[in-house]
Amino acid sequence: LLSPVTLLITFKFSLVGFTCAEPVKFADCGSTSGKVADVDIVPCPTQPCQLHKGQSYSVNVTFSSTVESQKSKAVVHGIVAGIPIPFPIPLEDGCKSGIKCPIHVQQSYHYVNSLPVKTEYPAIKLVVEWELKDDSQKDLFCIRFPVQIVG
Repeated sequence: LLSPVTLLITFKFSLVGFTCAEPVKFADCGSTSGKVADVDIVPCPTQPCQLHKGQSYSVNVTFSSTVESQKSKAVVHGIVAGIPIPFPIPLEDGCKSGIKCPIHVQQSYHYVNSLPVKTEYPAIKLVVEWELKDDSQKDLFCIRFPVQIVG
């Protein structure tokens, strides 16, 4: 028989598995000015992430820069049948999305932005391509990850 303390510790550790999602599997699609360390989408307990219409998701990208840049701008596309379709986000300015600009070489940054899923979007499987561009319009990061929009 387990003691109450052992049961409590076991219970707490079992909850950790339900509250902490695994980092999202992503493909680098041309990060020329930086290197991505980690991508998290909240909530996304399974992959591909199921994005529910009418909800918003938090996209968190940890990356390091290989260049100096005064600013950064996010560009997001949904890739359907190989065709990139612009995917509007509320805040394109990376310097207002968790990054303190200017961006410096070899520093780690935590980019955080919102991915709203509009109710008028079709229920479909697609790939999201998320770029964060530097002053020279080169990618501090470019990532792709699969999602499924569901009703």
